Amino acid sequence: MKSAELDKLARRHGISLTRPSPDNQEVAISGETKRKILQALKIDSAGAADHEIGAPRRQPAAKKIARSFLPDFLSNTPVWGISLQLYELRSARNWGIGDFEDLSDMADLAGSLGADFIGLTPLHAPFLAVPERCSPYEPSSRQHLNPLYIAVDRLPGFACNPELERQLASLRRTDLVDYAGVAQIKLKALRDLWPAWRRRSVIDGAYDPADFDAFVAQGGNSLRLHALFECLSFSMVERGAGAGWQCWPSDFQRFDSAAVAEFEHGHADDVCFHMWLQWLAHRQLMQAADRARKAGLRIGLYLDLAVGEAVDGSATWSEPDTYLSKATIGSPPDPFAIDGQDWHLAGYLPSAIAAGEMSPFRRMVSAAMRYAGAIRIDHAAALRRLFLVPLGSRPESGAYVRYPQDRLLQILAEVSAEHRCLVIGEDLGLIPKGLQDDLAAARILSYRILSYEQDERGFKPADTYPVLALACISTHDHQTLAGWWRGADIQDRCDHGIVPPDLSERHLEHRKRERRSLKAALKAAGLDLPAGLTARASREALRALTVSAYRFIARTPSLLVAVRLADLTDEKKPTNIPGTSDSYPNWRPKLSVLLEDMTSSPLLKRVTAAMGEERPQNRGARERIADGRILNRQG
Repeated sequence: MKSAELDKLARRHGISLTRPSPDNQEVAISGETKRKILQALKIDSAGAADHEIGAPRRQPAAKKIARSFLPDFLSNTPVWGISLQLYELRSARNWGIGDFEDLSDMADLAGSLGADFIGLTPLHAPFLAVPERCSPYEPSSRQHLNPLYIAVDRLPGFACNPELERQLASLRRTDLVDYAGVAQIKLKALRDLWPAWRRRSVIDGAYDPADFDAFVAQGGNSLRLHALFECLSFSMVERGAGAGWQCWPSDFQRFDSAAVAEFEHGHADDVCFHMWLQWLAHRQLMQAADRARKAGLRIGLYLDLAVGEAVDGSATWSEPDTYLSKATIGSPPDPFAIDGQDWHLAGYLPSAIAAGEMSPFRRMVSAAMRYAGAIRIDHAAALRRLFLVPLGSRPESGAYVRYPQDRLLQILAEVSAEHRCLVIGEDLGLIPKGLQDDLAAARILSYRILSYEQDERGFKPADTYPVLALACISTHDHQTLAGWWRGADIQDRCDHGIVPPDLSERHLEHRKRERRSLKAALKAAGLDLPAGLTARASREALRALTVSAYRFIARTPSLLVAVRLADLTDEKKPTNIPGTSDSYPNWRPKLSVLLEDMTSSPLLKRVTAAMGEERPQNRGARERIADGRILNRQG
């Protein structure tokens, strides 16, 4: 195929012919990259697809953009909430990992403090057979839940014993979540409970067997195949193969093979057991959402959606025609990752993502919104485009591919209205031009992190933040504010070989300027700062800084403000260090404070009191959002 014909075919199927470089130049992608991406999109050399392409060009600007749901009370009351990782919660009763009962208790606490939501990292289904694969952003399936969060001790029929309590006490004492230990002890206890449930001899109002039957019927093939995948995954690990299907014998790599059908026939009870686990998780998450509403959280639970799924997980095995199979999601070279990034995640095919009445995208967002008053879309740029890296290629050999933005926004609007769930888009990093304006027009909240809100003059004033936004100080990918102030994030990147020492020195010099700039911004906002606020500031000085910083973002016009629980408990270990795998225990550190002792934390008291003063639940409209104009300023 001639170069001009290849370019025409690539453009026709949404492939951008250039990508950005670290120095902000446009670099032409190669002919080989175009051919590989076309293959990944299941386009043959004649330009025909396996099914009709569903990624049309963006509609003209005059076309009205579908608007997602926003609760009426936000028209005159900006709110705040608490963000956390569920697994990191410690309690005197949990089994070494935060669970849905802890979430319910956290909702009671948040409600008593005046919060209106609890923000969580994804609760998606992991690989149960290899629980050490614990990143919530590389799930096996986004349409199902993590059974490790089931509070087993709250199930009817459960009875503890001294030996089990001894094992649980050991799991509670660890500073890192022992995923293998937790999975082993929970799954054994659940297996012990299963026979009585199977005989329907355990009946409880909250766990009615008829409700289980209805759940299975509603879940259909998606639920059955996920449960079947889990059974096969455990079986393959026992045989010495991997938990992911790409390591399985070829006759098990397709869900519709004769070998899989034979396996399912011989393991019907196991398949039903794993569907039961999903039902238990569903019931307890629904109970937590109900507790949040009863505790006065007007938004309730705020759930996160990962941008993709594991290439070898339940989702890609169950729906192979829905996913890209010859390319993975990543990011092009930029100043902070000069070689680009390959996140090794499977994404939906542009032609399949919005296809059909119950499209994959609709099913995914519905699965989260059924429990939530808000969802956050990780990497919101995916609503318009994804950077795809062909298998076996380096990230610099990838290309951007267009997705059906208008249709995806329409689906979000429809499902959010159905579930009365607001939508937040994580719009950080390399964002295509005009996307933030489109998201604002769609009433999808922007995501604003304090340390990112800088320009050539320093930190931006609070009143420049957008109204349609969630403002926060940091996320799971960052140090706490105190850690950022000390430069602990820079030191971590150096220690783990992510950034060379010479560049780290430059980053430390830049951090000095950032500290001065942040102090100037806080002072300009009329906020008090403690004396001795240097890089080696005392613990008490850093606590005072944290309180002032939260007052600062609380004074922004942004509708939502998230207070990170790790800031309130003064954590020293980061949740996740992006770019590390074996060198740091990502997604494992627990909080240093028991849930039962949270209210005795001096920083929690001071920060939440400040939030209550700046954003009281019952105060009328502030001057800047009077007359309901808040919802008209940005679409």
